[in-house]
Amino acid sequence: MSARPPVAPYLTVSPAAGAIAFYTAAFDAKQKALMPALDGLRIMHCELEINGGALFLADAFPEFGKTRGPLPSEPVIMSVSLEFATAEQVDEVFARATKLGASGEVTPTDSFWGTRTAIVRDPFGHRWIMNGPLKR
Repeated sequence: MSARPPVAPYLTVSPAAGAIAFYTAAFDAKQKALMPALDGLRIMHCELEINGGALFLADAFPEFGKTRGPLPSEPVIMSVSLEFATAEQVDEVFARATKLGASGEVTPTDSFWGTRTAIVRDPFGHRWIMNGPLKR
């Protein structure tokens, strides 16, 4: 079995170095791998561990295919979900992420499905859905 996760989001985000710094500060991400591009300007691949899961990201490389990061003002077609062990973590991460430049789309709320939920859009256009179980 491979040490790589069986499924992981792979984000195109520019500048990738800025996103890595944001995800480290906002989501307590840990960098596991980093491959700079030969041009010395972009990041070809980065693996982050966030909340026990894996996230891959890279700068856009239009010379290798039709990719680009989302524009912060346009609707997103994909979100990253973070499932926390506690409802309090949702509030903490929401506060930290918005303080660092994410925009809050849904403030922390007790949902009808039994979790504390919140949604932020990071400064690079990616949407993050956070959930933590409510105490029963």
